Amino acid sequence: MEPVDPDTSAPLRVLLVEDDDADALLVTEHFTDAALTVDLHRARSLGEAERTLADGDVPDCVLLDLALPDAHDFEGLRRMLATEGPAVLVLTGRRDEQLGADAVSAGAQDYLVKDAVDGPTLARAVRYAVERRRADRVRRALRDAHLRADENARLERGLLPTPLLTDPDLRIIARYEPGTEQTLLGGDFYDIVEGTDGALHVVIGDVCGHGPDEAALGVSLRIAWRTLVLSGIEPDRVLPTMHQLLVHERSNPALFTTLATATVDPTRSRMTLRLAGHPPPALVGEGEDSRILSDARLGMPLGVGDGSAWAPLEVELPPKWTLLLYTDGLIEGRQPSGDVLWTDGLLELLREVTGAPEPWRDDPAAMLDGVMERVRSLSTAQTDDVAAVLLVCDR
Repeated sequence: MEPVDPDTSAPLRVLLVEDDDADALLVTEHFTDAALTVDLHRARSLGEAERTLADGDVPDCVLLDLALPDAHDFEGLRRMLATEGPAVLVLTGRRDEQLGADAVSAGAQDYLVKDAVDGPTLARAVRYAVERRRADRVRRALRDAHLRADENARLERGLLPTPLLTDPDLRIIARYEPGTEQTLLGGDFYDIVEGTDGALHVVIGDVCGHGPDEAALGVSLRIAWRTLVLSGIEPDRVLPTMHQLLVHERSNPALFTTLATATVDPTRSRMTLRLAGHPPPALVGEGEDSRILSDARLGMPLGVGDGSAWAPLEVELPPKWTLLLYTDGLIEGRQPSGDVLWTDGLLELLREVTGAPEPWRDDPAAMLDGVMERVRSLSTAQTDDVAAVLLVCDR
């Protein structure tokens, strides 16, 4: 249980760790004299205090005597600070005043000399300690948020690259939306590269799971794919090589990656598709002309099996085609019937959106946004990342 933030309408919960009955009585009388309402509990030893905290009864402030029978010097303070919950205010005798000052340097919020304190002084010190601890938590949370934002930005630059494309007849619209249950990008990634021979290469993938390890692995796979493609390696060797990389780089032997690659020839009339456990792309047309490509040659995800070759599927492309590649976050929403959307449901949405009176081809970005909005409306929580890449060929 986390300590609650200070509230003037509620008593502060204070745990006094003091073995001396006379000193404990004095502290009680000081609180009685002070204009501060507290819910005061006492522990006679450090061990008793730790058991109280372990039971989940975390106070707002701990008044800690530095001279306890079961703790020496700063041992008690270090063990109280290790709870990372309440403010810690140390109590010391006059002859140990320097020890109290040193305790503040070691992490205590403040210190008090027992025979030099009165009710108002004690109340003010407790309020200050609680507020300072609260401010420390806020600063730490802000620092952590900034660190996560910086990490997120670095990973985003790796996962969502700038395409290498010179063909003026091609347009690319890409969208990436992290799931609502996370603040960090997951392992979805994509990339687009145009080779020196004019061929267009596209990849989209999804590392299972969420978090920095999965995102870092996604970045590694994307960069590896781009490097392999630009090196001119035989197309049949790209996925086996990436499979080998994943097996060596993953932090968990259960991690795998689904992936789709497409290579469009320089004439833009033919495409070679390879699927590694990934849903097939869609060729987007006017209304009923939209279709999901075949998954008849669907292979195993990367990281599963022995990394054997993935059979290619040859696809004839119509003039001025539009291709939609996506991760499974786009098709995992539930329809009103309760069924998962999946590729059949996505096809219905595509036909509905592209069948509208407005000429969607003039604004394909709006069309893609419309599809993604419809998908979001099917589920109250988008728990998985969604990556989608729309390739529009005007040749």
